[in-house]
Amino acid sequence: MADAQRTSEPTNFVHQDEIWKAHVKAEKHLAKDWPNKWGFLEETYKEYEKESLKLKEEARTKLPHHLTARPPTPPEKHIHVSPSPSVPKTTQAFIGWRSAHSDLQLEKADTLHHGRRSFLKELGWPLHSCS
Repeated sequence: MADAQRTSEPTNFVHQDEIWKAHVKAEKHLAKDWPNKWGFLEETYKEYEKESLKLKEEARTKLPHHLTARPPTPPEKHIHVSPSPSVPKTTQAFIGWRSAHSDLQLEKADTLHHGRRSFLKELGWPLHSCS
């Protein structure tokens, strides 16, 4: 491919055509010989497909009720956004103008609970047992 992009050397179209003919001839020869050498793979693949379809059907019928997909919950049920206050006149006041109003409730202000327990203490193991 890099040879075709060169502009300084002349292109030998006859030679490139002969190369192309050799490639096509090799492809035809290999396509003719493929079923004799690798044809057994077709039947193995067909058996695999049948078995995988059978397994998929079994999985669909045996799926428990609690694992089935539920319809999506509409976002309006959980997200409530009040109308915005008037837009500020300056660009400096524009930064964070919605979050400054506490009545808009843009962020959920829950307390974060970080774990203060030790897994090793819960198991009754010495603290230096895992390092």
